[in-house]
Amino acid sequence: MTQAAFPADTTLQPAAAWGAVLSMALSVAMLIASEFMPVSLLTPMAEGLGATQGQTGQAISISGLFAVAASLLISTAAGKLNRKWVLVAMTGLMLLSLVLVAAAPNFAVLMIGRALLGLCIGGFWALATAVIMRLVPEGDVPRALALMYGGQAIAAAFAAPIGSYLGDLIGWRAVFWALTPVVAVNLIWHVVALPSLPARQRQDFRTMFGLLKRPHFLTGLIAAMLSWGSAFTMFTYLRPFLEGVTGASVTVLSVLLLALGCAGFVGTWACGRFLKGDVAPLLRLPALIMGACTLGLVFLGASPIAAGLFLALWGAMNTAISVIWMTWMSQNVDDAPEAAGSLMVAAIQTSILLGAVVGGLLLDGLSIQATFIGSVILAGAATLLIGNGRRLLNPNDRHERGENHDHL
Repeated sequence: MTQAAFPADTTLQPAAAWGAVLSMALSVAMLIASEFMPVSLLTPMAEGLGATQGQTGQAISISGLFAVAASLLISTAAGKLNRKWVLVAMTGLMLLSLVLVAAAPNFAVLMIGRALLGLCIGGFWALATAVIMRLVPEGDVPRALALMYGGQAIAAAFAAPIGSYLGDLIGWRAVFWALTPVVAVNLIWHVVALPSLPARQRQDFRTMFGLLKRPHFLTGLIAAMLSWGSAFTMFTYLRPFLEGVTGASVTVLSVLLLALGCAGFVGTWACGRFLKGDVAPLLRLPALIMGACTLGLVFLGASPIAAGLFLALWGAMNTAISVIWMTWMSQNVDDAPEAAGSLMVAAIQTSILLGAVVGGLLLDGLSIQATFIGSVILAGAATLLIGNGRRLLNPNDRHERGENHDHL
């Protein structure tokens, strides 16, 4: 694969900066915990703010809406700013958001705090893969991505069950307050660990439109949207399902969410260990397996044991999906990683937004089972579109990949 447009940055980054990668992993953990904490606290937040569960679920969709805007604008708005300080600013914005959410006197202030979080989410994720590609040598990119998304596994493993448990003991506001000192430490770590990352070639909307004209990238973008849309149509409303269908108490709910989260470590470990060369055959696995697990919950979710097994498998794929798709992006759009990252994050956040909106409408208008069936339909569409994954590969590199599967 050619690296002509973005040559190795040997002068600025002569060796792998694993400390910086770890600081980004902590950012991922805090972003995921902050963004999806309302999932584990949906019921008490709705009661405390005088809103329905479907309305409170929009606290996730509003962050997604602003994340879409930020992801599309960040590479242009940041211009020639050093990417290190852009990431520091995004972390500071996350800290402000958490303070607003924790102190929110009403639903409107809560939504403002969540909107600010969305700006942080969009800005960070749009730049994250491109930054990782500069922090480590090309051959270490999949491992570095897996390490960074290990932060997602940590958040999924502990944030939801701890949030659910502590929310019952000390209240949902105290749970959000508890995240603020960790984000403050992460802010300092960024300043210390991240090397200087001067902006390279400035990328604007013309670069993004140019990427959308590439059939393999556009198809992959749509497939990714369907995959994430399926995941978060289900995940946003998981607590109402476990409470209403499985009959889970707060303790059982916390155990089930812990099983889901801990399985995420398996997903990231497997990606870091086995993701080599051509990623095409793996692209359909997340949608296929997560959709099957959601369907299994619809039919067998009344059993806590069955629910736990399905959620564990779902959780492993929930972390693997990010590593798999971002590795695909790094391999197939390496000449414009920031623009590609912006479009990928915009697509994913749009899917999360629509998943939360549609899922909430189905929940309030029909039933939780209808929400989960909607998730299964989206997963099936993603699986069919991806096929064997070959159409999602850069046509200029297909021959090379066929000859050299040890490219990474």
